[in-house]
Amino acid sequence: MTRNRLLLGVGLVSLGALSSSCSRETPAPAPEPAPVAAAPAPAPAPEPPKPTMSYDKLLSFFRLSAAQRAIKQPVDTVEQVKLGQKLFFEKRLSKNHDISCNSCHDLATFGVDGKATSEGHKGQKGNRNAPTVFHAAGHVAQFWDGRAATLEDQAAGPMMNPVEMAMPGDKRVLATLNSIPQYVKAFKVAYPGDKKPVSVTNAARSIAAFERELLTTSRFDKYLAGEEQALSEQERRGLNLFASSGCTTCHNGPSVGGTSFQKLGLIEDYPTEDKGRFGVTNNEEDLHKFRVPTLRNVEKTGPWFHDGSVTELPTAVRLMGKHQLGMSLSDSEVDDIVAFLKSLTGELPGPEVLTPPVLPPSTPRTPKPDPT
Repeated sequence: MTRNRLLLGVGLVSLGALSSSCSRETPAPAPEPAPVAAAPAPAPAPEPPKPTMSYDKLLSFFRLSAAQRAIKQPVDTVEQVKLGQKLFFEKRLSKNHDISCNSCHDLATFGVDGKATSEGHKGQKGNRNAPTVFHAAGHVAQFWDGRAATLEDQAAGPMMNPVEMAMPGDKRVLATLNSIPQYVKAFKVAYPGDKKPVSVTNAARSIAAFERELLTTSRFDKYLAGEEQALSEQERRGLNLFASSGCTTCHNGPSVGGTSFQKLGLIEDYPTEDKGRFGVTNNEEDLHKFRVPTLRNVEKTGPWFHDGSVTELPTAVRLMGKHQLGMSLSDSEVDDIVAFLKSLTGELPGPEVLTPPVLPPSTPRTPKPDPT
C-alpha cells in the first residue's frame, strides 16, 4: 500500500514537471506591427480666383474704339439695300447658276452653312471655313486673311473665284445683269448719278449695303444697355472670367471680335499648315495670323476655327485657352465661359430679310448655265 502511494506521488510529480516544461516553451513571436500608410501628399493650393471686374470695366471692352469711331461709314439708300438683297440670293451670278452668296452664308442659319468648308463650282471645296456674314460690317477687314479691306471688296471676290462662283470675268457678270430689264432699272434707281449704273462695282456696293443690315440683338445687348440681370449668374461669371483671363485682348468691340489680326498659337504653337495673312503680305510677322472672328452668335456658327476643324464649342474654348493664353481651363471654367458665349446668340431678322426675294426672270439674252 505504501509502495503504491509512493508510485502515485512520483507520477504526480512527473506530470507536474511535464506541465511545467510545456509552460516554459519559447513563445510565438509577436506579430510585426502593420506598416503605417504614408501621409498623403498635400493637395496643391487652389488657384486664386480671377478678380471680379466692375460693371463699367466690363462694358469698356465692348465699346467702339476711337479708331473705329473715326472710320467714315458709307451711307446706304433703301434702293441700294433692296437691290443688294436680290443680288445676295442671285444664283445667276455664278457660272452654272447654282450658287449664290446665301449658299455658303445662309441667313436662316445665322449666316453660315454648317460645313467645315463650303462647296463651290463643280463641288470644289475651299481650304477655309465660310464665316458668318452677320456683324461682318464691324470687321477691320474681310476674309480670314484680311485680303479684302471692305465689304465691297469682299462681295466681288467670290463671283470671280474659280473655286466658288467661278464667273469668268466682269464681262459675263455684266452680260447677265444687263440681260434682265428689272435689274437694269433697279441699278438706275439705286445709282441715279452714274453714267453706267450697271457695273460690278455697284453690284458689290449693293450687296455690301445689304450686309451692313445683317445684325442681331441678344441678351448681352440688354446687359450692355444697363440691364445687368439680363445675364444669369453663371453667364456673368463666365463674362468676368472671359475678360479677366485676357480673351478680350482679341475679342472686343461691339462685335466681340473682328477688330484685329492675331497669331493662332500665340503662346503655344497651333498645328496648322495655313500661313494666314502671310499669304497676303509676305511679311514674316503675319505668319499664322488671322483676322479675329466675331463671337456674336458663336453658339450657332460652328464648326469653328479657320479650317472648321472644331465641332464642339467647349473644345474651342479649351484650345483657345491653351494656345492663345497658355491656360488650362477647368471644366467649371469652360462651362461658365460657354454659358456667357451662348448669351451672345441674338434674334435673327424677320422674314423680310431672311426669305429669298422674288427674282426677275431671265430673258433669251441671259447667259445660260455653264457647268464646265
